[in-house]
Amino acid sequence: MARKNKNPATTSASGKRACRFEFQSSEAKTVCIAGSFNDWQPGATPMVALGNGRWVKELTLPPGRYEYRLVVDGNWVDDPNAKETVANPHGGANAVLTIG
Repeated sequence: MARKNKNPATTSASGKRACRFEFQSSEAKTVCIAGSFNDWQPGATPMVALGNGRWVKELTLPPGRYEYRLVVDGNWVDDPNAKETVANPHGGANAVLTIG
């Protein structure tokens, strides 16, 4: 359902890199990304609905290792297309995003 595009990341003068997230769900009314980059705030990083169930968000982050999950209509869900995951203390899996 969720898809993180591995488009070539662009680097800004500050060393931050752009990362694009994509999610597909025709039933979703709201989709957000919560993670270590936004203090796990479920509504802090909403994705944009493009129509036909397609959701996208581009973030610019400094190099580092980040964990995140998707929040779909208030429910925390795994990113099934994450290339790396780690167990979290709530019985689920956090996706891992590494920015070089």
